Amino acid sequence: MKMSKLVGRRLKEVPKDAKTVSHQFLVRGGYIRPVSAGIYDILPAGKRIVAKIEAIIREEMNKIDGQEVLMPVVLPASLWEESGRYASVGAELLRFNDRNDKPMILAMTHEECITALVRTEVNSYKQLPVMLYQLQTKYRDEARPRAGLIRTREFTMKDAYSFHTDQEDLEKYYVRAHEAYERIFKRIGLDNVVSIESNSGMMGGKISHEFMAIADCGEDTIFVSPDRSYRANREIATAAWKFEKSDMLPLEKVATPGQKTIDEVANFLNVKPEQTGKAVFYQDAITGELIFCLIRGDFEVNESKLANAARISELKFADDAAITACGAVPGYASPLGLKSGAKVRVFIDPSALNSSNLVVGANEPDYHYKNFNAERDLEGVEYTCVDIATVREGDPCPITGEPLQMLRGIEVGNIFQLGTKYSESMACNYLDKDGKSHPMIMGCYGIGVGRAMASVIENCHDNYGPVWPMSIAPYQVQICALDPQKAGVGEAAEKLTAELEGLGVEVLYDDRGEKAGSMFSDADLLGIPLRLVISPKTLAENEAEFRTRACRDSIRIKLDAAAADIAAKVKEELKKFEF
Repeated sequence: MKMSKLVGRRLKEVPKDAKTVSHQFLVRGGYIRPVSAGIYDILPAGKRIVAKIEAIIREEMNKIDGQEVLMPVVLPASLWEESGRYASVGAELLRFNDRNDKPMILAMTHEECITALVRTEVNSYKQLPVMLYQLQTKYRDEARPRAGLIRTREFTMKDAYSFHTDQEDLEKYYVRAHEAYERIFKRIGLDNVVSIESNSGMMGGKISHEFMAIADCGEDTIFVSPDRSYRANREIATAAWKFEKSDMLPLEKVATPGQKTIDEVANFLNVKPEQTGKAVFYQDAITGELIFCLIRGDFEVNESKLANAARISELKFADDAAITACGAVPGYASPLGLKSGAKVRVFIDPSALNSSNLVVGANEPDYHYKNFNAERDLEGVEYTCVDIATVREGDPCPITGEPLQMLRGIEVGNIFQLGTKYSESMACNYLDKDGKSHPMIMGCYGIGVGRAMASVIENCHDNYGPVWPMSIAPYQVQICALDPQKAGVGEAAEKLTAELEGLGVEVLYDDRGEKAGSMFSDADLLGIPLRLVISPKTLAENEAEFRTRACRDSIRIKLDAAAADIAAKVKEELKKFEF
């Protein structure tokens, strides 16, 4: 390929809205162009990378008995109504009516569609297990797209779905899928990916893992033990907290005029925040049901844990009217003295239940109670004790007891044990050997292709541009001809290009005749692993200057042997990505 014909300009200036390294280099290198917020064109250099990532994914999915399908982007709303998600998923699901006024959606995921497909094609235990996968466009009406391809509205995703006769069979396949994912990320050059326990969220199911590429720009917070034996997303992470009990002191009502926050109350009463109890109110965003949380004052409520415990899909902070309706006073609230028969669900974190003599609100303006002990003082109050605390960096690991480390990550893949969430609601059943009908047990496995490409840049770059791994680089070798019109330089470069291509090497030949500084700057932005420079000076000695993209130093190699030597280097580099 000649550079003069390659569509996609390199840009010197950093785009104003590009805050992450990957976003900057993807735009500057001519890989993507914005069309609208969170929607991008993929240019030829970017498309070559995407194609290689997709090829690796296909190889690994086929190794675990996957069969590729292609499902529609536009789906009838009736499919999502069958599963119950049409009403439960929020504005991120783009809904519209077609010209016949039929409700439709743009698919952000395809659980419903694949379940409807399989129930028509598979009906016997003899056909199971089976796994189907696709590489398809998705659309999520993201409220705040950011970071280029890391959080978009339209994106390409590999999603796979497996169907089984029982949980044991699913669990065996889940292990195979997990291993395939580990190979995929290593093969595309993401050697910084960790698998962590995660929250299943809107996908449903009990067990799920996310594959996180560690990066400072990552949106997700994860906690890991120093030895990596414990890895969990912040949404579900827990810690080996220890709470000490002491002799219960008499409950005492004290005046705290104007003191509402934990810090204000603690300072006023000369106690530590961990000696207080914090009241936090939420409502079910759909039904309006009131949720009252009590947690120790030095902790924060983890809303994902709370939503899971309360079996609520979406929470919102409660308004003052809802709080006062149950007999609580905003700023001075506690579970003490709530109205009899008040419609409120009370959740108490172990940090509050297992601590003694806390300061809590008195449900009276300007007053708090000292020496609150939940087991004694909440007699007759119905509550649920459940871990709803957010883990903090340095909290003790639940496995090793060592201080947990907090990292940032980009979610590049996820896998879920869905169970029968979709098969039951959508009547996706099989007949066992006795002719009895059972819902299929399902698994789900996703990878964001564009996000994976962006994550590689976050992991593999320098100050000048991406450093693409050989396995997914847009081209394997770049030949730069300095002064191609002089002393046979252009002819030598074209001859070397033809020799390399004849050996199966992917070559980008920069034939433009640009000045050296501009040419090398563009080459850095393209990030091609191996580079050969031919100039009148090197040609006079029958040599070319050779360097790798990852190193600024160069050596001279003989032109006569260059093609064979470089082809061997490409082959050697590619072997590093075989797993």
